[in-house]
Amino acid sequence: MSRHYQFSSQAGQWAENFAHAYLCQQGLQPIERNYRCRQGEIDLIMQQQAILVFIEVRYRRHSSYGGSLESIDYHKQQRILRTANHYLYTHSWAQQYPCRFDVVLIQGHLTAPQICWLTDAFRNETFKD
Repeated sequence: MSRHYQFSSQAGQWAENFAHAYLCQQGLQPIERNYRCRQGEIDLIMQQQAILVFIEVRYRRHSSYGGSLESIDYHKQQRILRTANHYLYTHSWAQQYPCRFDVVLIQGHLTAPQICWLTDAFRNETFKD
């Protein structure tokens, strides 16, 4: 494993932990972390009152290679939507809740990060509002 990949993996895990703690402080209830299936992965699945929230976490130390939000392009959104569909299909209890897709953007050095929580960042018409 290259040193860059190892740092990226560690930084990514740190960012997910940071986002998880932040969202819990905002009142969201954790359901699952790093849900993986053949279609893809969802970083965090949480519940905010009666809404099931699928959350993508992005960390960038700096924006010289593009910002965090730009990295969640149409193809990444479709992958997240397919993964969420799989989650709902395999977890029948979750089908009773409307769904939302949020993005948590974290930027800056690990010692002084800036966080931005975008609620309802993207949609798919097949999901309940």
